[in-house]
Amino acid sequence: MKFPKEIRTYCPRCRRHTIHIASLYKPGKRRKLAQGERRYAAKKKGYGSKRKPEQKRTAKVTKKQTLKLKCKECGYILMKEGIRLKKLEIVEVVK
Repeated sequence: MKFPKEIRTYCPRCRRHTIHIASLYKPGKRRKLAQGERRYAAKKKGYGSKRKPEQKRTAKVTKKQTLKLKCKECGYILMKEGIRLKKLEIVEVVK
């Protein structure tokens, strides 16, 4: 799916519709000292195999792609709920 680089949508901070720059959301690096990460490492540690059995087949073919929208006026960033698709392409719209 092709998605425009700039869209006009509502900004909660400006309280009106403004132009937003769209980009694809990517999760950051996981923190090794976070409680969940420490718990996972502790459960994984020891003699033997993995913590949980490996999944034989996946239920879904695609992943949900989340869009990150940044307001051009105030710089406020909001996330647009993920769309399930194989490929998301952000394109420049020429007028």
